[in-house]
Amino acid sequence: MAVSAALIVVSLAAFAQMSEEDLRLPISLDAESTDYDGKNSMLMFRGLRLTQGNIGVAADEGRATKLDFEDSVWRFSGNVVIDTENGHIECDTADLMFRNHQLQVASITGSPATFEIQRPETTETTYAEAGLLNYNFQTGVVEFSENAIITEGGNQISSNYLIYNIAEQRISAHPAGDDGERVRIKYTPKAVEQEESTNTPADREAVAEPATEDEGASGQDGDDDL
Repeated sequence: MAVSAALIVVSLAAFAQMSEEDLRLPISLDAESTDYDGKNSMLMFRGLRLTQGNIGVAADEGRATKLDFEDSVWRFSGNVVIDTENGHIECDTADLMFRNHQLQVASITGSPATFEIQRPETTETTYAEAGLLNYNFQTGVVEFSENAIITEGGNQISSNYLIYNIAEQRISAHPAGDDGERVRIKYTPKAVEQEESTNTPADREAVAEPATEDEGASGQDGDDDL
């Protein structure tokens, strides 16, 4: 567990740190159309994009209890995309809670919700997916649940429930519920990973099925048989 967790901890920390830096910047919003439901005190947007610094959220639809971001909850739905400088998230819905013009908590759902995080100063990408992701920006704790998987290169951690503590740079993985699902860890040594990446399917086929002696002789003497 410690080996795989150490490999992905830097990537997730970079994603979280970038988000925290942007939380104090102004918030802007543009949309294709907007409506106000006075009965339910709900603002509704279509084709909208919300940005704060390098954080951007785009969706087919958005609903908000208030527009001033002083104390409001936003629900984005339909082709939701969340971008940061190093990260990219795609999900079905995302509930964002704002207080004092700062993003407090993000609750993200999907089938599954996925995100990719580019590791700083490298070309490596960390990939994660889960049915539900809860990100508390104030405590710095991210919870992954419902078939959570985090993968980097050939290393993978999967469980019904994963917790990542940003400040302590620690990942905890354990099953949730009574279904008996166990924590699974897959570690691939770098030498094996590099060999698999350079060994193409054609190479593997050539090694697995070499030409027989008769086939080689037939190919070389074909002109003499005509």
